Amino acid sequence: MSIVDTIDETLVRTLRIEIAEELSAKVRTLAAEGRHLDTADEEMLTRQLIGHRLERLASMAIAEGRHVMTQDEEDELARSVFDRLFHLGRLQPLLDDESIQNVVANGHDRVFIEYAGGLKVEGPPVADSDDELIEQLREIGRRYGLSEREFNASRPQLNLQLPDGSRLFAVAWVCDRPSVSIRRHRYMKLDLSDLVELGAIDDGLASFLSAAVRSRQQIIVAGATGAGKTTMLRALAAEIPAAERIVTIETELELGLDRFADIHPDCVALEAREANVEGAGEVTAADLVRMSLRMNPDRVIVGEVRGDEIVPMLNAMSQGNDGSMCTVHADSSATVFNKMALYAMQSPERLPLEATCQLAAAAVDLVVYIAKSRDGRWVSSVRQVVGVDGSQVITNELFRPGPGGRAVPGVPVPHELAAELTAHGWDASLHERPEGWWR
Repeated sequence: MSIVDTIDETLVRTLRIEIAEELSAKVRTLAAEGRHLDTADEEMLTRQLIGHRLERLASMAIAEGRHVMTQDEEDELARSVFDRLFHLGRLQPLLDDESIQNVVANGHDRVFIEYAGGLKVEGPPVADSDDELIEQLREIGRRYGLSEREFNASRPQLNLQLPDGSRLFAVAWVCDRPSVSIRRHRYMKLDLSDLVELGAIDDGLASFLSAAVRSRQQIIVAGATGAGKTTMLRALAAEIPAAERIVTIETELELGLDRFADIHPDCVALEAREANVEGAGEVTAADLVRMSLRMNPDRVIVGEVRGDEIVPMLNAMSQGNDGSMCTVHADSSATVFNKMALYAMQSPERLPLEATCQLAAAAVDLVVYIAKSRDGRWVSSVRQVVGVDGSQVITNELFRPGPGGRAVPGVPVPHELAAELTAHGWDASLHERPEGWWR
């Protein structure tokens, strides 16, 4: 049995309340003296208060002849109290474990943990009751993200990025018990060579895609939920020269390109915002796309196109922002433009199918499709947009699914595109091997 299993949750709750009250009193006193603490100072002060409280507990235990906690037990108790005050409470130890890939909770005590290797096991409760879990989620919504997110019967879902880049989604009041899903992003910082090592692409695709980004091709990354579209977008973005200015647009922050100033020193991350309780203050992804064009970007990257931002995004891509990228949910590379047309029909512009196809054909150069199976995730198809015929976008499948579904060279790369890619580092000889270069 681990120390975590033996932690007295009643004691943790008591100490959390006492430390919170003491911290608030200290902060008020310092504010009255004209001294205002930032988050780092508050955290340091809290650790001191917890340390003092543990010393008192140890002295009382010695005086009364009771068990005195070991150093490991004290450290775990201090960490648990601190996590309740500044981190994610009882969810935090799960996020601290790098081997854990996903966490789901169907109520406070029905917790399931999925490890990177695919093993799924039941985990410890993440709260003492469903009500406590909901209150914990409300605190998370207040604390994280660019804007405060409400979580109540009127706003029954919570969707945000956690400090480590994980994605948290919670829902309540529309199901029997509150439900929480946390998706870990294990690969926040990576490039195309890392995807080769992971088996997502081969050396031929790596050379092709690197040159495609550097030659400012407009790229759509498509695939099913959980296929690794965001991971692919990060790897492609790593090929963007550091001197270029990037503006990213997301409904919920997830890409995290702005986290790595060594790779993307000039990057601005924009996040959509929900309306407040009065129905005011909403900023949609479509609004952000329009804003981004006034921010002097070299490239605009939309984390996921799934609504009325499709029309302004295609307009942005076809009006001079070469090298822009986005992701789209689709079940094959051939159906990407049908999905985009459906979004455009539902947008305020209500574009008809033919108009959407013409706009898409003018805006998009390449579609990179990621397949997903129990055996892994890999690129299975790359299409080049060559034109439009009425309501049909015409494409060349430059890489097609080969044996096992992994992409292998398909039709020859047209001369004009080949010349452009070669000028930016593409090794054209890698496209001459029919079976590809999978390891």
